Amino acid sequence: MLMTRQRRPAIRTLRGWAIYVLNEAGAICECEDHGWMQDRADSHARERAFDIARGDPPAGVSPDAAVDEVRDVLNSIGDTCPECPPD
Repeated sequence: MLMTRQRRPAIRTLRGWAIYVLNEAGAICECEDHGWMQDRADSHARERAFDIARGDPPAGVSPDAAVDEVRDVLNSIGDTCPECPPD
């Protein structure tokens, strides 16, 4: 079957949606060796993620709740991988 539109991935939780939004906005990335999420400390990418949360929250979720979840996820992610040796 030929799909003409790009489909969004199925997101099961609000946290999963927030991680997806942060990743798509470029605010977080994944450690290539271990898979841990890392904060990129990019203020423009963070603002894009908040704009997405405000403008296109998941069905049944208020824009404020979506922004709060993106903020909570960002606050729970560090900027280094806990398994990588320090530089």
